[in-house]
Amino acid sequence: MTRVLVLYGTTDGHTRLIAEAIGDGLSLNGVDADIAVAGSRDPNPVQYDGVIVAASIHAGRYQRPVEHWVRAHAGELAARPSAFVSSCLTVARKPSARTMEDLDAVVQRFSKTTGWRPTVIKHVAGALLYRHYNFFKRWMMKRIVAQQGGDTDTTKDYDYTNWSDLRAFAQEFRRRLLATASTLNRDPYPDDPVAHLPSARAFQRSNVISKGLES
Repeated sequence: MTRVLVLYGTTDGHTRLIAEAIGDGLSLNGVDADIAVAGSRDPNPVQYDGVIVAASIHAGRYQRPVEHWVRAHAGELAARPSAFVSSCLTVARKPSARTMEDLDAVVQRFSKTTGWRPTVIKHVAGALLYRHYNFFKRWMMKRIVAQQGGDTDTTKDYDYTNWSDLRAFAQEFRRRLLATASTLNRDPYPDDPVAHLPSARAFQRSNVISKGLES
């Protein structure tokens, strides 16, 4: 069975829900999704056919456990199809070109720091969890969001994630991964299991990176 690792980092818990939704989208028709939180254990990418990493932006960077894990396994990640799902509040409203440039810059710094160049990058909107914040963070987030014309009723939580789009992204990743594996299995090395491992290069040739996936 094809196996995909979904590793995530979270600060307020919302990225865990994102990882679980990705896992739901993957767990169809022959794909086993293994969901792990960074820092709790050290899964080896070699044991998986593909890897999806999810993390959220806080103060211009991602969770340190995610950064440490990716840096430690950058070589293994480069050898298989992978995706990076970046969650941020600024994607909640239709982002400007400048906003997307800033988000891409954060991803590029992460890539440079860790040495990992994911096959696919997906930006998703996060959540504003006022009721889960402490007093200071609630006050700070309200000020920041007010400056951007966002939701400021601190008695409510606001979930901006497009769950159907996220699951569609996961299903497309699964479909391309299975298609790539099927193509590679039709090679002259039927007895070599290593020869059948989908490579990141072959995955890119399958055109998984499309404008529909980079929203």
